[in-house]
Amino acid sequence: MEIDIDQVRYITETSMTIRGTRRRTTVPKTIVDRLGLSNGSKIRWIVFKDGSILIRKVNDDRT
Repeated sequence: MEIDIDQVRYITETSMTIRGTRRRTTVPKTIVDRLGLSNGSKIRWIVFKDGSILIRKVNDDRT
C-alpha cells in the first residue's frame, strides 16, 4: 500500500499486551481526540492481503 505523505496527519507506534486470551493495544490520545472516540466507541480493523492494516472509526448511523 502506497502512502501519500502529504495526506498524513499523525504517525505513531503502540505496543500490544497479551495476557492469556486477551489482546490489548492503546489508542493514542491524539487519535482518540481527533476521531472523537469515547468509552464504547467502535473501531473497525481491515487487514489486506499484503499485510497492511486500515483502522477506521465505526460511525453509528442507524437511520
